[in-house]
Amino acid sequence: MTHQITFKILEDIAQDLSGEQVSFPTFLDVTFKVRSALKNPNLNVEHLAELVSVEPLVSAKIIRMANSVALNASGRPVADVKNAIVRVGMEAVRTVSFAVAMEQLIQSRQMQAFADLSRKLWDHTAHVAAICRILAPKIAPRVNADEAMFAGMVHDIGAFYLLSRAASFPELVENRDALFDLLLGWHDNIGHALLSALDQPEQILIAVQEHEQDREIGKEKSLSDVLFIANMIANTMSCWHSDANEVDGQDIARIAQILDADTLQDIREKSREAIVSLKQALGA
Repeated sequence: MTHQITFKILEDIAQDLSGEQVSFPTFLDVTFKVRSALKNPNLNVEHLAELVSVEPLVSAKIIRMANSVALNASGRPVADVKNAIVRVGMEAVRTVSFAVAMEQLIQSRQMQAFADLSRKLWDHTAHVAAICRILAPKIAPRVNADEAMFAGMVHDIGAFYLLSRAASFPELVENRDALFDLLLGWHDNIGHALLSALDQPEQILIAVQEHEQDREIGKEKSLSDVLFIANMIANTMSCWHSDANEVDGQDIARIAQILDADTLQDIREKSREAIVSLKQALGA
């Protein structure tokens, strides 16, 4: 029976995301205004600030991010949306809009059955986004740190989307093994399809689809490499698909093959406060 349900969910999603008129879940509504605005080549900070100011949750998060340890080296606080956008950059608004969207989904009535899992997933997401922001300049200077943070924010959006669909099926609510089979087996491809329908950049789509796929890591690291490594590091700190007290030995061993012990230690120690600050700004 669970296989039939899985097929039904995937079939429905495929139909939704393949048509000309895509039916997006309501929790993504806030991202459309930001997406449309950022596609305008004549957009300036003043106009974006006006748009963001009418979205209280987005406004609050933008200001919190601008005052985070990671982005406020001067220590001087900002209290208005315009100056916050100047500090964090216009691209960071895209990340925040997705953070707000996923928080709204987690707090929705339909997700109450998965409250524990969705909170773990959200905590892991914020870990990955923060680590991507800090990791990119250290190991991949050609990768934009803000784009890396956005990739981290949306890398598991397919899992959130699948949870929102699974909530309609009591069999999956009660059978966590079947639920995890669905999430782990399909969240990367569903995430790719959903973000593609949202007209996100190709490098983001590739990174999201490949974030669980092991690969050879060369000297010149790509956005996909940054997300892959950040996801593994986050799994040793906050993993949504393993027991809270269980450390993923495979991830630890694989990280050790990519990053030398001093680099990893430096990332962990020097960026711990920044990770906490960015997580708080993103809402985890």
